[in-house]
Amino acid sequence: MRFAILGFVLFLTGGVATAADYSPPVANDYPTRLLWGDTHVHSYLSPDAFTFGNRSITPEQAFRFARGETVVSQGGLKAKLSRPLDFLLVSDHSEYLGIFPKVFGGSQDILATPLGQRWGSYLKENQATKVLMEFGILSMGSEHLEHTLSQLDDSLNLDADVLRDPEQTSVPESIKQSIWNNVGAVADQFNQPGRFTAFIGYEWTSMPGGNNLHRNVLFRDSAEKTSQLLPFSSIDGGDPEQLWEYLAAYEEKTGGKVLAIPHNSNVSNGLMFAETTLGGDPLSAEYAQRRSRWEPVIEVTQIKGDSEAHPFLSPDDEFADYETWDKANLSFNAVKEQSMLKHEYARSALKIGLAQEAEIGENPFKFGMIGSTDSHTSLATADEDNYFGKMASAEPAKDRAYRSFFPQAAAEDQIQQDQWESAASGYAAVWAKDNTREEIFDAMQRREVYASTGPRMTVRFFAGWNFVANDVHRPDLAYHGYRNGVPMGADLPANASENAAPTFLLAAQKDPMGANLDRLQIVKSWLDAEGETHERVINVAASDERPILNNKVRPVGNTVDTNTATYLNTIGDAELAVVWTDTEFDPNQSAVYYARVMEIPTPRWTHVDEVFFKSQAPEQAPKWTQERAYTSPIWYTPPSDQAAEKGDAQ
Repeated sequence: MRFAILGFVLFLTGGVATAADYSPPVANDYPTRLLWGDTHVHSYLSPDAFTFGNRSITPEQAFRFARGETVVSQGGLKAKLSRPLDFLLVSDHSEYLGIFPKVFGGSQDILATPLGQRWGSYLKENQATKVLMEFGILSMGSEHLEHTLSQLDDSLNLDADVLRDPEQTSVPESIKQSIWNNVGAVADQFNQPGRFTAFIGYEWTSMPGGNNLHRNVLFRDSAEKTSQLLPFSSIDGGDPEQLWEYLAAYEEKTGGKVLAIPHNSNVSNGLMFAETTLGGDPLSAEYAQRRSRWEPVIEVTQIKGDSEAHPFLSPDDEFADYETWDKANLSFNAVKEQSMLKHEYARSALKIGLAQEAEIGENPFKFGMIGSTDSHTSLATADEDNYFGKMASAEPAKDRAYRSFFPQAAAEDQIQQDQWESAASGYAAVWAKDNTREEIFDAMQRREVYASTGPRMTVRFFAGWNFVANDVHRPDLAYHGYRNGVPMGADLPANASENAAPTFLLAAQKDPMGANLDRLQIVKSWLDAEGETHERVINVAASDERPILNNKVRPVGNTVDTNTATYLNTIGDAELAVVWTDTEFDPNQSAVYYARVMEIPTPRWTHVDEVFFKSQAPEQAPKWTQERAYTSPIWYTPPSDQAAEKGDAQ
C-alpha cells in the first residue's frame, strides 16, 4: 500500500520526487557561503588618491588585485593578496570623479572648460596642492561654501569669488556621463557571477566644516541601470537626507536597488550618530525609517581607525582602546571634544537607537557592521604583513611610519596625525547563498554580515529561546541556528513565557592562515525603565580552558617574537563555541546584542616594517595588536502589550 501511494505522488509530481524530499542543500535554504570583500577602495579616479600619488593604478587593476592577480603598485612594488577576495566595490569619490587624470593628462575636453583651464594653470605653476584645496572646499557642499570661504587663510592664495561661481567650478554633464559609463562598464567586465563580484558604486563625500559624513553608495545592478543617473555628490547636496532622496529616485526610475554605507564616524566630531538632523531638528519616526531603509550597514573599522568602542565611553572594557583616532575631525582642523564621542562610536549609537525608539517609535541606528580598507592605492589589503598604506605616499618604505598622514595638505594650524597611527584594517564578511551581486546585496540589506580588522575568521551568531550547551557540538550547527533562532542582523521575536531568557549560540573558527582565538565576548546594551541606557561586555568563552570567574579571565599570553616579527599558535584555540543565556534578561526592556571575537596577539604592521627594513618605528607605535571581528547585532523589543503596561505603570 505504501508503494502504491508513493507511486501516485510521483505521478502527480511528474513522475519524479522533488529534490526537497531528500537533498539537504535544497530543503535547507539558508546562507552557507562566507564571502570576503572590500566595499571601500579608491583608484586614480579619486581626486585625493591622485593628488597623493596614485597617478596610474586604475579600477581595472583594483579588480585584478582583489581577485588574486599580481599588480605593480604606484611605487613600483609588486603586490599580491595571499588569498583572493570574493567581492570588491571601487568607490571613487563622486566629487570630480575622474577629472584629475584628465586635467593632469592634458585632456582637451576638460581643459576647454574654465575649471580645467584654472587647474591646468596651477599645474604649470607647480601648484598641484591648490587643485586639491579647491576640490576639498567645493566638496563640502554649496550650503557650507560661504562658511568655508570665510575661514580661508589668505596665505593659500585662493580666489573666493571664483569658487563662488558655478561656471568656474562645474564639469559638463557630457564629461561626467562618459566617465560614469566607463566606471560601470569596467565593473561589469570584471563581474563573474559565482566566482567574483564586482560592484558599481562611488563615495559621497560630505564633510561640513571638515566633519566626516561620508557614505559609500553600492548598487545591486549592472551599468544598464546605473548609467541612467549620474552619481550624487556633496556638491549636489551635503545632507544625508538629500542622498537618500537620490537613492529613492534611482530605484523609482530604474527599478534597481541601492544602499549607502556610512564610515569613519570616529572623525565626524559628533555628527554621524547625532540625535538631531543635520539641520538641527529632533529625529522623527520618518527620519529613522528612511535611515534604516537606506543605510542597513555601517563600516565600523578601516585604515583611519576603529569605530566600535572608545575607552572614555566604555571604561570597563579592556579592549575598547583599539586603533583609536580621537584627536580631531577628518580635516584635522577641529579638536575632538569628549562630548562628541557619544555620537561617534557604534556601540554608543546602538544604545542611542534604543532610547530613540522608545521616544519616537522607530530606531534610527539599526545597522549591521562591516569592515573595509578605504585604501587609496587601489590595493584592497588589510593584512599586517602586506599593508600598502592608505595613500601611495604611504606605501612600504623604511621611513613611512614617521610621515604625516596627509603630507601635501599639512598646514601649520592642522592637528598632526602620523602614518604609524593608521590601522591595517579591515574587511567585510557576508553570509550569502552565492557569490553574486544580488545575493551579497541582499545579505547586506538583512544585515547578515560582520566586520573583521583583517583576519578571515568564520563566525556564526544566533539568538533564540531554547539553545542548549550541547548545540555547540552539532555538525549541523548553522541549520540548527536558523531553525531554532535568528541570525546576526535580525530581531529576536518575543517569547510567550514571561520567565524565558534568550539564549545565544556563538561559534568562531580561526583564520586558516592566521592566529588562534583568544576569547569570545557578547556585548549587551539595554534600556531601563527610567530611560537610561547601559552596556556590559560579557566574556562567554576563553581559549586554553581558562576559567571565567565573575566575568574575568586572565590574559591569553603573547608569543610575538619582537626580533623576527613572528608569532606562534602555541596559545589560544583554533575554534571556540558557546551557548550563553542572558540570566539578567528583563522582557520589558529593549536590548541589543553583538559578538566580538578576539585573536591572540600578532605583530602589527609597524613592527613588520621594522624587521623588514631594519629600521626603528616611532616609540609610540605598538609592536603587536589583537585583531578582532564584530558581528552585526541582534535586537530584542518588548511586545506591544508589555510596552503598554510599562507605559501605564510610569
